[in-house]
Amino acid sequence: MAFLVGVVLFALGIVVSIALHEAGHMTTARMFGMRVRRYFIGFGPTLWSTRKGHTEYGFKAIPLGGFCDIAGMTKLDEMTEDERPHAMYDRPAYQRIIVMLGGIIVNIALALGIIYGVALAWGLPDTSQVFTPTVKATQCAAPAQNTDGTLTTCEGPGPAERSGVRPGDTFVSVDGDRTETFPDFQKAITKVGDNADGQPGDVVTVPAVVSRDGKDVNLDLQVELVERLATSGNTMVVGAVGVQSEVPQTQLLNYNPLTAVGGTLKFTGVMVEQTFHGLIQLPQRFPGVVESIFGGNREADSPMSVVGASRLGGELVELSMWQSFLMALASLNLFLAAFNLVPLPPLDGGHIAVIIFEKIRDFFRRLRGLEPGGPADYTKLLPLTYAATLVLMVFGFTVIVADIVNPIKMF
Repeated sequence: MAFLVGVVLFALGIVVSIALHEAGHMTTARMFGMRVRRYFIGFGPTLWSTRKGHTEYGFKAIPLGGFCDIAGMTKLDEMTEDERPHAMYDRPAYQRIIVMLGGIIVNIALALGIIYGVALAWGLPDTSQVFTPTVKATQCAAPAQNTDGTLTTCEGPGPAERSGVRPGDTFVSVDGDRTETFPDFQKAITKVGDNADGQPGDVVTVPAVVSRDGKDVNLDLQVELVERLATSGNTMVVGAVGVQSEVPQTQLLNYNPLTAVGGTLKFTGVMVEQTFHGLIQLPQRFPGVVESIFGGNREADSPMSVVGASRLGGELVELSMWQSFLMALASLNLFLAAFNLVPLPPLDGGHIAVIIFEKIRDFFRRLRGLEPGGPADYTKLLPLTYAATLVLMVFGFTVIVADIVNPIKMF
């Protein structure tokens, strides 16, 4: 029951985040005298709507987004004579950019508010702690994994120990890939296993560098190919070296209402950096999402849809991890803000890019003694808009399917 409550609450949190994002566009548009024709949550067939003044409000059948229809967003918009004086494209560039940023600013403000509340209620993790790939102990590499998730027995020295790795060593790189954190190290070992054309029990040797007593030491690291269970339950062959890493104890920093301001800004900065890093990596993570649909492993940092995020919310509530639940919702809002900044139509960032293009174009026109060129011709952008929309639809549908057939499980 708690799981279901968590799913519903997180889904509601997503809907509210989207609704407030669109409300940010609507509020700033009205502030500058623009005409808002429609304000809807969702896409597809209309479930319910009502009209107040010049605006129709409502809900649509597919709750995967929302939209705020402003008269004259582009020169292609058909407008009535009553709407024409309120056309968005006739407004100064700075006003149009503020309107496009309105939703993004709201999502950032929501994230800040949530993180501030968490800082006061529970405290925030110490971001100075880094989970480095420092070896606590070496061990043998279990050749397989049982169906209950436990590893089979093994004995003797493992690949790392045979390679000369000692407790206290910190991995600097593996096969040319930098390993600043333990997850980086795990990905590097996984990459070695993926690139190896071998069978379980085979050993692949790659160059590695460890830091020992303040000095870099070059090693020929042995990576043993072993069998593990994918998130789908299928067997897969991966690399293993047999090390236990030193895990830092999670430290929570406590705040009062005043110090929580600085703590919130610092922690949000770290989350923003992680968000943009994840956004940049979306294209390279997409093939793994496709593979997971057909029985492959679903990585923990794989992209998630609203379906997967809601399921994660259910897990967190089931375990009474309300702090993590709220931080996940804050992370979602930061992702919405970052994603909408991508300079491709039909995203907010795409509209902002067009406005900036108009200003640059008009600057050079003035240098040639010409009048401003007016609103950009969006007909020339239609192929790009359609292509970007198709990519987003395919990506979104694929991630939703993966979240249904092979969801990310945190625990």
